[in-house]
Amino acid sequence: MRGWLKILAVLMLALVIAAPAGALAKRKKGGQLDAMQAAYAAAIRWGEFEQAWELVDPAYRQAHPMSELAFERYQQVQISGYSDRNSSLADDGSVTRNVELRVINKHTMAERTLRYREQWRWDADAKRWWLVVGLPDLWDGE
Repeated sequence: MRGWLKILAVLMLALVIAAPAGALAKRKKGGQLDAMQAAYAAAIRWGEFEQAWELVDPAYRQAHPMSELAFERYQQVQISGYSDRNSSLADDGSVTRNVELRVINKHTMAERTLRYREQWRWDADAKRWWLVVGLPDLWDGE
């Protein structure tokens, strides 16, 4: 019976030690997500769409390559507002963030508001977050 108590004590100790480590890893992932989203928002807000493109999942970039002309089109607008409306965590661990963008056409100086949905996934191999939906369509079919 004494052997079982030792085993139980060791298991309890292992659980106590492992719980904070798991919580620490979760906090670290959350902090990395916050940093990636802040970097992405800053790049979009300041018109650095090439930098924002680097935060998009490589598989998406390969499947949907951006031409020089597409990047030039982004130079026709200025982002005057980037507001995080809400975020949600999916069962698969991905994060969806709903964003409101205020977009100014540099030629007409007309401002409009549009909604954009970001989806972020954790890449366990690279140990980083990727945006999996690409850059926002600022013309929404125009």
